[in-house]
Amino acid sequence: MARRAVVIVASTRAAAGIYEDRSGPIAVEFLRRMGFDTPNALIVPDAEIDEALNTVFAEGPSVILTSGGTGISPDDATVEAVSAHLTKELPGIAHAFYAASASVPTAALSRTVAGVNARTFAMALPGSTGGVKDGCKVLKPLLPHIIDQLEGKHEH
Repeated sequence: MARRAVVIVASTRAAAGIYEDRSGPIAVEFLRRMGFDTPNALIVPDAEIDEALNTVFAEGPSVILTSGGTGISPDDATVEAVSAHLTKELPGIAHAFYAASASVPTAALSRTVAGVNARTFAMALPGSTGGVKDGCKVLKPLLPHIIDQLEGKHEH
C-alpha cells in the first residue's frame, strides 16, 4: 500500500478562481515522484487553512505540505496553523530551506516551519513556484529517512 501525502494551498485568490495556482502542482508532482499516493492539491482561502489542516491531520497521511500563507501579510497564517499541529519541530529543515533560498532576496520575507505529529511530517512552503521548488529540493534526500523514523524503522 502506497504512503499517502496531501498538499494544501492557502490562497484566497486561487480559491476564488481569480488566478490558477501553480505552486500546488509542483509539490504534488514531487510527492508522486517520491512514491506517495497524492491527490491534486486542496486549495483553500487563507482564512480556512486551520480548518483544512484539522481535517487532513485527522486523516493521518505520511506527509502534508502546505503552500502559501507564509509571508507577512495580515492574512498569512499558515505557519502558525501548521505549528499548532506539531508535537516536534524540525528547525534544521527550516534552516536548510533558508540556505537553499538565500540567492533570492525576497525569500528573506518568507517564514516556514517543519515538524511531525504522530506519524505525519508537515512543512509550510511559500506560495511561489520557486519557493516550492527550493523546498522540494531540500526535502528530496530527507523524506525517506523521515518516514522511516516515523514508522519506527531504526538503523541503530
